[in-house]
Amino acid sequence: MGDAAMRTLGELEAAISEGVSHFERDYMGRGPKHIHAHLLGDLLVVRLQGVLTAAEQHLVKSLPAEKGRSLVKQVRSHLVETARPVLEAMVQEVTGVEVLSLHHDISTATGEEVVLFTLAGLPDFRKARRN
Repeated sequence: MGDAAMRTLGELEAAISEGVSHFERDYMGRGPKHIHAHLLGDLLVVRLQGVLTAAEQHLVKSLPAEKGRSLVKQVRSHLVETARPVLEAMVQEVTGVEVLSLHHDISTATGEEVVLFTLAGLPDFRKARRN
C-alpha cells in the first residue's frame, strides 16, 4: 500500500502527473508540454497536451489523413498496452488502490492524449490545510 493517506488530493494528482510524464519520456521518447491528473471518485483521468513527437507529426501530415492518423493511434495504443503493467503499478503505488482498467486515446489533430484509470475503490487522502 502506498502513502496515499498522507497526501492531499493535489499531491496525489501531482504524483500521478509526474509518474505518467516520466512514462511518456521513457516509452514515447518525449514528455508532454502540459499534464494534469484529475481524481474523480474512483476514476483517475490524466490529460496530456503536446505529446506528439516530430516523427508522429510528420506521419500525420505526409500520409493521407486517415492513414497517418490511424498509424499514430495504433502505435500509441500498442505502446500503452505493452507498458500497461508499469502504468498500473505506478498508479496503485501512488493511490494505494488497485487499478481495474485503463483506457487511452489520442487526438492527432490537437496532440492531446487522455488516459483513464478505473480504480477498485476510493483513494484515501488528507484534506489540504488552509493558511
